[in-house]
Amino acid sequence: MDCASEIAGGDHHGSTVRGGQEWLVPHTGIYPGELEQWCASATTALTEPQDARASPRATRLDRKRIKELERELLRKDRALAETAALLVLSKKVAAIYSRGEDA
Repeated sequence: MDCASEIAGGDHHGSTVRGGQEWLVPHTGIYPGELEQWCASATTALTEPQDARASPRATRLDRKRIKELERELLRKDRALAETAALLVLSKKVAAIYSRGEDA
């Protein structure tokens, strides 16, 4: 028994012919061929999960790379905070000196 027959309940008793093609479920517009294609894709995806899984070595390398990137991000975040603080201080110093010149 094919996948479309299993889903439709066996004998396509709910199917009708429209536009020269048999509809499996008339009110949804699903054709048996489309259902077979979907079923084959789903079956393939579900039967090969080990192939899609990363190897332990790749996982270890990925974790190492993530740690490196996190360290780099933290370093850049600290540098940005320091730059912002220096900018604020330089503006305050400039404001103090410009007020002193006006007086």
